Amino acid sequence: MAREIRTVGVVGLGTMGAGIAEVFARNGVTVVGVERDEAAVARGRGHIEHSTDRAVKRGKLAVEEQQALFDRVTFATSMEALADCDLVIEAVVEQLELKREIFAALDKVVREDAILATNTSSLSVTEISVATQRPRRVVGMHFFNPAPVQEFVEVIKTVVTEPDVVEAVSELARRLGKSPVVAADRAGFIANALLFGYLNHAVSMVESHYATREDVDAAMRLGCGYPMGPLALLDLIGLDTAYEILDTMYKQGRNRLHAPSPIIKQMVTAGLLGRKTGRGFYTYESADSPVVIDDELTPIVNGDQVKTRDVKQVAVIGSGTMAVGIIEVCAKAGYDVLYVARGTEKVAKVRSGLERSLEKGVQRGKLNAEERDAALGRITGTSKLDDLATADLVIEAVVEELSVKQALFETFDEICKPGAVLATTTSSLPVIDLAMATKRPADVVGLHFFNPAPVMKLVEVVSTVSTAPEVADTAAAFAVALGKHPVRCGDRAGFIVNALLFPYLNDAVRMLEAHYAGVDDIDTAMKLGCRLPMGPFELLDVVGLDVSLAIQRTLYLEFREPGFAPAPLLEHLVTAGYLGRKTGRGFRDYS
Repeated sequence: MAREIRTVGVVGLGTMGAGIAEVFARNGVTVVGVERDEAAVARGRGHIEHSTDRAVKRGKLAVEEQQALFDRVTFATSMEALADCDLVIEAVVEQLELKREIFAALDKVVREDAILATNTSSLSVTEISVATQRPRRVVGMHFFNPAPVQEFVEVIKTVVTEPDVVEAVSELARRLGKSPVVAADRAGFIANALLFGYLNHAVSMVESHYATREDVDAAMRLGCGYPMGPLALLDLIGLDTAYEILDTMYKQGRNRLHAPSPIIKQMVTAGLLGRKTGRGFYTYESADSPVVIDDELTPIVNGDQVKTRDVKQVAVIGSGTMAVGIIEVCAKAGYDVLYVARGTEKVAKVRSGLERSLEKGVQRGKLNAEERDAALGRITGTSKLDDLATADLVIEAVVEELSVKQALFETFDEICKPGAVLATTTSSLPVIDLAMATKRPADVVGLHFFNPAPVMKLVEVVSTVSTAPEVADTAAAFAVALGKHPVRCGDRAGFIVNALLFPYLNDAVRMLEAHYAGVDDIDTAMKLGCRLPMGPFELLDVVGLDVSLAIQRTLYLEFREPGFAPAPLLEHLVTAGYLGRKTGRGFRDYS
């Protein structure tokens, strides 16, 4: 049995190290904090004071508790002060040689039974451990920033780490109120290995001018419920840190998706490191400020200068969930809506579905009876495509089959009036293939709503190489009129959200099939470590493994990127009929 850990040393009192020291002291552990000189010690103490002062102001910590916390912390400038520690955690900058020097020095100071831990987020724990004469007593203890708030800790074992060391550190993490997950020593561990590929992909979107930083960030916040967009998150992490993590991951795995986007290195060289320097992908009020201010890249709101087409009547083709949701949204926004469904029975079914949904809105206090009746009064159903002749905007929302959609767009060409905007809600098919089915490709645009349409705020406005600027502007203005947030992008597989989301989900499946970590550990890592609303396997089971596989195949065929090839495990589960919640079994069993 490993001895109980009562005294912990922390080497390095920057933002991360000071946060770790605070976590231990808050939970009754005696802490010895070591920095290179008195000035650095003062800064470290200042970090803890600033953090705990905020906690006191917010009622999270009593003044007496704050004083007791500081009574448990001793500050020093010499490693000798760590001699009696049960555990020492190194939390200095991500430089291998520096960490190895510290571990070699610690080896000569601490007791033989003491545990040595590193908070590295990207470097090899094994390479750090061999700087000591006791690699069996070395472990990774990777806290997430800010350490006092984040509940997740990765415990990294090397091939020689003793089991009792892993258990002692895991138990300590639980004492701190954290949720530890044990992982092997591989670049990025669990959370960063999945997170940074996604962040790197987002950077490449902006670097190639496929979408703006604002639109990429808004797409992932509103489309996936992420707490921060990828570019804002990179600014918070620090672009220098991000570059080091990506570079380390690429050198270990040679996965091209982890090769840092060139602009990251350029920005690091220029000193544009994110919030800590006041400038990264965004510009901030000052160094270390979270307040974003306008800069030369901030989109200009043109207001009346934007040329748009007049939209009074909207037509929606389709009778599925998405179509019904779009009809409801348009009617509640004050538009006259004509919907087209196949046959009188489906027309009636759509109407009854709309009535039920609007009535629920009244019951939940989202709208009153007069608003419900007014919305229903604006809606007309028909089974005749010829009735589309008067529509200013036609939105196709039928099944995701190219031939079916192309046939519809050919029909629009014959029926719709000149100048009508022709939109598709496709989430995966090339919009240009639909545009070229008409004789007016300039009038065709993608309007990708997210499900459920009445709730989700995001709409992707997708322009093809032929879409007229005023048509894209009309589509964006229409989305705003619906109370939605439009983001603009070009016509390529996945648009913004799916192109960033599904490769990340595919990477999680690859991690599972490599037996690196289990379903629950990976989901826990991403929910607690990255604050995502759902873990990747939880989300895959909700979306449907068949749907996910189809999207991943589309991305792979479009980009021909080896890293986008669907994970074999995903293919096998779909072949076996394990499609997620809808079949009662996917990555988890729901029966």
